[in-house]
Amino acid sequence: MDDRRMQMNVLKILDQLEDGIIPESSDLKRVLDYLGIKCWSACNKEVKFLDNEIFSEGNADMGLLSSLMGFMIYCRGTLFEVLDNVASTQINGGSNNADQVIRFLNLDDFRCPITLEIMNDPVTIASGHTYDRSSILKWFRAGNSTCPKTSERLTSIDLVPNLALKLLIKQYCYVNGIPFVETGRRNRDTVKSVATGSVANEQAMKLLASFLVGRLVAGTMEQQNNAAFEIRLLTKTSIFNRSCLVEAGAIPPLLNLVTSRDSSCQENAMAALLNLSKNSNSKSIIVGNGGLFLILDVLKRGLKMEARQHAAGTLFYLTSVEEYRKMIGENPEFIPSLLELLRNGTDRGKKNALVTIFGLLMRPENHWRVIAAGLVLLVVNLLKSFKREDLITDSLAVLSTLSERPDGAMAVLYAGALPIIVNILSSCNSRAAKEYCVSLLLALCINGGADVVPVLVKNSSLMGPLYSLLTQGNSKASKKASTLIRILHEYNEKTSSGLITPVFIEDQFINVW
Repeated sequence: MDDRRMQMNVLKILDQLEDGIIPESSDLKRVLDYLGIKCWSACNKEVKFLDNEIFSEGNADMGLLSSLMGFMIYCRGTLFEVLDNVASTQINGGSNNADQVIRFLNLDDFRCPITLEIMNDPVTIASGHTYDRSSILKWFRAGNSTCPKTSERLTSIDLVPNLALKLLIKQYCYVNGIPFVETGRRNRDTVKSVATGSVANEQAMKLLASFLVGRLVAGTMEQQNNAAFEIRLLTKTSIFNRSCLVEAGAIPPLLNLVTSRDSSCQENAMAALLNLSKNSNSKSIIVGNGGLFLILDVLKRGLKMEARQHAAGTLFYLTSVEEYRKMIGENPEFIPSLLELLRNGTDRGKKNALVTIFGLLMRPENHWRVIAAGLVLLVVNLLKSFKREDLITDSLAVLSTLSERPDGAMAVLYAGALPIIVNILSSCNSRAAKEYCVSLLLALCINGGADVVPVLVKNSSLMGPLYSLLTQGNSKASKKASTLIRILHEYNEKTSSGLITPVFIEDQFINVW
């Protein structure tokens, strides 16, 4: 078949998709054979290529490329019974050796020497040192012509993108579940997640959603597993795809599939539900179909740890609804199960458990429940061992929320958290973690009793980070740092003037310090 005839066949299929007509499988296979696409992984590679082309700078053929991508995604989801190579590895929850190596890289190597934040656009200057682009540009615009790290006078202020380091940082963030915002791509990524780019792509997704739901309902176990995995892929970032699959009725059969005794099937179904739970209309469907109890069962007894952490993540999105926060909090099994995942799960599982607990704490009536379950001591002990900044920040957010009430503040104090919080404030490089530390210390001063302030006053390492946040933090953090500094200064002044008697900290605060 010549190129011209094949081009006409492709255009005919795109017209059918645009009209919502299901193309003949033989026509689809003929096109793929012509392109040399013989398996799922080859088709998936083509989808990724088209995706990158669509969102590359200055591409004028976005509509046509989007239609072609819709065609390829439809082929990927409907034509292949066997998910080969990469797909099989992902379904089975495997990870390659590179991921294992990346997990143990030192995060400090990815920080900009100026801001100490993770670089999202690393560039190398004439001295050979690397900085984040925005930071070094500010340095140069301030009139400096030296290397900030070595003070060496530069022969040029040209910036050379460090693409290898940028790729490594992106991989590290992906493997460790750390958000990475690529400079200049945020708007395009938002468009990518909301819009399809063409009518053919939109209709192809609707037809594919109907096909996949049919496989979930009436397919063999392997077909159900493949369909769940395909839904998991389609809904990872796309708001439109989530909406299509929710409207097509994907949630009830996925809930049935989480009861499967096949570990791969259960994990893929739970991961797909996690992605779909981000859709605003999905939450009532999940709960209305008995999903809370099915998710609880996976959280407690999931066949793989990955399925359990997906269950916790799904609960997090359900806690965005006040009614479901109440239902989850009042059930005596949810909070202990989340604590078990926090105690024994992977880092990602711990993170999902923490953010879900944080969501539950948005309902004040749940505070005493998590305290009674033993959360505070567990989180304080975990803070001593956490290396990942996002886990430290999430833990501090939970403790800070609890400390807004006197019973929570006292629980935090008696768990021995005070020196740990002060140490994190002094040593942690994460600005978000520092800001939560200040919020937490201020809440403890206000709600933890009059004896907290003298403990803080005695610590000489505290004032430096507080003054730093006063000038460099956001407005909310600056106000809290200012208030805390004022409280500490007022105590010092009253002590110096004899208006109050200093507390003998070593004797009185053995449980706190």
